[in-house]
Amino acid sequence: MPLLYPKVKPNPLQKANLCSRLFFWWLNPLFKIGHKRKLEEDDMYPVLPEDRSQHLGEELQGYWDQEVSRAQEDAREPSLMKVIIKCYGKSYLVLGMLTFLEEGTRVVQPIFLGKMISYVENYDPNDSAALHGAYGYAAGLSACVLVWAVLHHLYFYHIQRVGMRLRVAVCHMVYRKTLRLSSSAMGKTTTGQVVNLLSNNVNRLDQVTMFLHYLWVGPLQAIAVTALLWMEIGISCLAGMAVLIILLLLQSCFGTLFSSLRSKTATLTDDRIKTMSEIITGIRTIKMNVWEKSFIDRITRLRRMEISKILRSSYLRGMNLATFFAVSKIMIFVTFITSELLDNLVTGSQVFVVVTLFEALRFSSTLYFPMAVEKVSEAVVSIQRIKKFLLLDETSQCYSQLPSDGRTIVDVQAFTASWEKASETPTLQGLSFTVRPGELLAVVGPVGAGKSSLLSAVLGELPPSQGKVSVHGRIAYVSQQPWLFPGTVKSNILFGKKYEKEWYEEVIKACALKKDLHLLEEGDLTEIGDRGTPLSEGQKARVSLARAVYQDADIYLLDDPLSAVDAGVSRHLFEECICQALKNKITILVTHQFQYLQDTSQILALKNGKIVDRRTYSELLKSRIDISSLFKKGNKQSEPSPALGTPTLISESLASSLQSPRPSLKDAAPEDRDTENIQVTLPLEDHLEGKVGFKTYKNYFTAGAGWSVILFLILVNIAAQVAYILQDWWLAYWANVQSDLYFGELVKEDEDVVFILNWYLRVYSGLTVSTILFGITRSLLIFYVLVNSSQTLHSKMLETILRAPVLFFNRNPIGRILNRFSKDIGHMDDLLPVIFQDFMQTFLLVVGVLGVMVAAIPWIAIPVITLGIIFFVLRWYFLRTSRDVKRLECTTQSPVFSHLASSLWGLRTIRAYKAEQRLQELFDAYQDLHSEAWFLLLTTSQSLAVYLDVICAIFVTVVAFGALILVETLNLGQVGLVLSLTLTLTRMFQWCVRQSAKVDNMMISVERGIKYTDFEKEAPWELEYRPPPSWPYVGKIYFYRINFRYSLDGPPVLMDLGALIKPREKLGIVGRTGAGKSSLIAALFRLSEPEGGVRIDGIWISRIGLHDLRKKMSVALQEPVLFTGTMRKNLDPFNEYLEEELWNVLEEVQLKEAIKAFPSGLETELAESGLNLSVGQRQLVCLARAILRKNQILILDKATSNVDPRIDELIQKKIHEKLTQCTVLTITHRLSTVIDCERILVFDSGRLNEYTRPYNLLKNKDSLFYEMVQNLGEEEASALTKRARQIPEDRVKVPFCVTTSFMSRFVSPTIHFPLKGLWLKYYREE
Repeated sequence: MPLLYPKVKPNPLQKANLCSRLFFWWLNPLFKIGHKRKLEEDDMYPVLPEDRSQHLGEELQGYWDQEVSRAQEDAREPSLMKVIIKCYGKSYLVLGMLTFLEEGTRVVQPIFLGKMISYVENYDPNDSAALHGAYGYAAGLSACVLVWAVLHHLYFYHIQRVGMRLRVAVCHMVYRKTLRLSSSAMGKTTTGQVVNLLSNNVNRLDQVTMFLHYLWVGPLQAIAVTALLWMEIGISCLAGMAVLIILLLLQSCFGTLFSSLRSKTATLTDDRIKTMSEIITGIRTIKMNVWEKSFIDRITRLRRMEISKILRSSYLRGMNLATFFAVSKIMIFVTFITSELLDNLVTGSQVFVVVTLFEALRFSSTLYFPMAVEKVSEAVVSIQRIKKFLLLDETSQCYSQLPSDGRTIVDVQAFTASWEKASETPTLQGLSFTVRPGELLAVVGPVGAGKSSLLSAVLGELPPSQGKVSVHGRIAYVSQQPWLFPGTVKSNILFGKKYEKEWYEEVIKACALKKDLHLLEEGDLTEIGDRGTPLSEGQKARVSLARAVYQDADIYLLDDPLSAVDAGVSRHLFEECICQALKNKITILVTHQFQYLQDTSQILALKNGKIVDRRTYSELLKSRIDISSLFKKGNKQSEPSPALGTPTLISESLASSLQSPRPSLKDAAPEDRDTENIQVTLPLEDHLEGKVGFKTYKNYFTAGAGWSVILFLILVNIAAQVAYILQDWWLAYWANVQSDLYFGELVKEDEDVVFILNWYLRVYSGLTVSTILFGITRSLLIFYVLVNSSQTLHSKMLETILRAPVLFFNRNPIGRILNRFSKDIGHMDDLLPVIFQDFMQTFLLVVGVLGVMVAAIPWIAIPVITLGIIFFVLRWYFLRTSRDVKRLECTTQSPVFSHLASSLWGLRTIRAYKAEQRLQELFDAYQDLHSEAWFLLLTTSQSLAVYLDVICAIFVTVVAFGALILVETLNLGQVGLVLSLTLTLTRMFQWCVRQSAKVDNMMISVERGIKYTDFEKEAPWELEYRPPPSWPYVGKIYFYRINFRYSLDGPPVLMDLGALIKPREKLGIVGRTGAGKSSLIAALFRLSEPEGGVRIDGIWISRIGLHDLRKKMSVALQEPVLFTGTMRKNLDPFNEYLEEELWNVLEEVQLKEAIKAFPSGLETELAESGLNLSVGQRQLVCLARAILRKNQILILDKATSNVDPRIDELIQKKIHEKLTQCTVLTITHRLSTVIDCERILVFDSGRLNEYTRPYNLLKNKDSLFYEMVQNLGEEEASALTKRARQIPEDRVKVPFCVTTSFMSRFVSPTIHFPLKGLWLKYYREE
């Protein structure tokens, strides 16, 4: 489990000498480790100082800031392209000179070759001067090949490093921008879009740097080659160059198409990843509502549209690769046909010089140039998308200031603001209030009143349209939905502050976390994942509160933290934490817990964004103003709570804050504590070891096509290669004839000679046409198969993910899963088909070339076999390490995405704590970790290529000198053919081995994808036995000896639970936070398989499919999950209900007026996660969705915890009135919600503690429920007891009773129930 810290060991590259740098000897220790065992993250070398994310990002950010300010002055749009050129242009241009020199050596090689063939053509055994000259030319040729090998890899190594730096710098800027996005900008982007920017769009910048220089080097080289060809064969060379020019123009047109397709593809990819992000975050809701198939269809539809665009791009790439394969042959063919038609005679040496010169253009002009056009067009689209993101609105910098005179204050004057600038009705209107040290301001009001917006205004998140906010002091903020980052509980509480034991212990105690941490196996070192799993909502809320208290800030903004916990913990938090620990602080508390209002300094009542009233509690009681609609419960409390003494009035609170010392918590927290880095422990995901198996390749190919298509593809490949290589063979014979004609040994007018020439030309024409046709067919077919494979694999991954148990999502951070669906799928879509096609083409080419060479001169088999063995051994040795490095590169990218997604979720909290810099440093550390792996991947592949090319240079030397030594036994055609093919081979052989290594590395993305198609699934969605359509009939639920745990190796969360829920019963489920209440629902929905049995209306739920079970129950969870789309789509995803029914259900949950107030009503577009609604409104939408399904069983799991008590009471009343035929299970911490239920089920530490009528429990002073009610205060307890007494006996049709032995399996023996006989009768029925 690696903590992010700078590595102690140095990077060996820093001290490497020139030779070690050129030939990558400094990597040898790593290769030795990789050869012995699987590489781990600790084996990687630390990133070089100049490649660090922070350094690179700040440098580019500086240029960008300058450009933005200049653009504002000139009233134009800033250009990110210009910024990149300014930052990297000079160093990149210098590297362009290396390309120029490298390609220059390629052009010189055919000259040396021509001289050597000319020597063979005019061979005179007695001319020693000519022999020495030939040896000189052979040495020159060998030197050129060696120089080219060194320059080529020097260029590619440095150029890819520039690409890496650019990518890292842009990622830094994107994350930095993410931390500064305004709320309006957040509505314009999504997690999926930002992940796509970091996974796919920035990779285009990585790729474009490699080929960009060929846009000018390619044409220059073509001009140089044309000049040399003119000198050799005259005007006929222009015919061949005309072919090249036409193809280059065609490829430029392709570039425009690539740009258009890339733009469309990127938008579709954004949508797909955004939807995937929503699926992962809302997986519990999706599973419980049986929406898996619907989301599979939605993603599949998006994917199909995306694939159609990718397939078009792939066909264009296929045409480019087919061109690369055949263009040199077409140019040679056209040139010689033109020469023949013009009756120009050429010598054999000229034939091979022409062939070699055209081959010199092969890579730069027909592979790299079109790739440059493609990559530039794609990069331009990516840069535009990144620029658009970087220009989104940022939060206005109205952050809190440190007090100049030592006095802290929050002063809001005539504040008016709107979240939407276009909105006619402001969110907040005319707010004025002041809070000073020692004061506790309670903010109350109905759902959607603007309470959270008020806190946002104080935080500076909601910019004012009128008025002002003055905040002097450091702020700590607790959000309504707690934000926790992946790490330990302890690191979440410290949040970058230095650990001080005494202070920490006091905070834990004040936030009632001591017992919870004791129950956790690893205490405060328990690791938590995305969104705080595996903690309960109450535990998350208290960890979030503890973080705030530990910061020892001046101003505390608490957004309803008490709603997530039970009454006892709620009172503890209010008394010990808010009133005691924060006594001398400025505290603004948004709350629906009206029993605590008497202990506040001021009460601010909001409604529709306006202040209804602002008074002290005592003034409020004396007031005759009717605000009972806001505080129905609060008004009942006429006496102060004895637990806290006299309520603090404004004047008294000021006096006490000036006179009384800070409570004991203060002593443990010095004013100036040093900060330290936020400690995050994100385990790297497991990765496989060893080579990518044949099974992976087989699964990959067969996913895209059947065996018959694959067999046809193999045959087409072979046919294309045979046609290709026969051209060279045929050309050697034709060259011999041309030489004889040139020297007069044959006469052109001779009929036999004319027949031979025509025969040669016809066959040559046929071979050329065959090469073109087979080449294009092969390219298009292979792209079709591989893109289809990608689509099939994506579909399988998607289905497997949605069939996975919820535990899988708890254990795997969102970034890890999104990495598979963004980067890995992106590789399969774009990179792997190109690399695989290139490898296949090159491999067959090498085999064909070697075959022709050995057939022409048999003794060449000796160096060829030696070369093959050396290459094979080197590839085997290097690939063991390279493969592991690639796997590490894939896994180290996941934390980057996880950190990004987590930061987006907690943006407001991060900004409130001013933790942007610390989170940015953490992001940079993750980037550096990924850069370590990426840099090693680059250097390991380059080191293999260098060795291969040096060996190739030796091979050229052996063949060149061997041909001169054995010149007497060889003819012109043989020497010319072998030498020209040797030069082709030097580039092809190493390229083939490198591409094979790349394919192997890229197949790791396939391997990772296949891994996601093959893991444990939850039970089948449907079984052969299907329950009747009308089931469940009455909603009778029977739990028999249930033991429940979320994982096989996890602790039990429910133990020996037995209970019977009667037909149509309204059951309340209560218990302390973390007692196992929500786990009962998880067991009922089989989110993990429970031990024991659950029976609903006579059917054991384990005997039916999950979908048959889950679709028959409706559930509304505490954490509301909404999806992007309209309000109508969120309420009724499948258009099953009439509009009238939707409005009726919204009226039942008290949301009708709020939705009607939106200009578009039900067609209102919701932002990601429904961020344009308040948390309470989101909960009500989810509740409406659950009620709308009209199932026999309705489960409310703290579904109204963020709703004010008045609305909650109205909703419960409606449920009791309208759902009389339904069984309703209500889990809550708000006891007033369930006091009217027929029975109450009380949980404690995973066991059923009490289970009977509310009034029976309240009569028993030893009961846990009685204790929980008393924690609410005397007045509230008295009111609840009175309500419980009024529940008529006949509503409880069959009460429970308990025996001490047999029945102890089902309920605790400590509870007394009457009517033992009735229980036994009821049990027999079951």
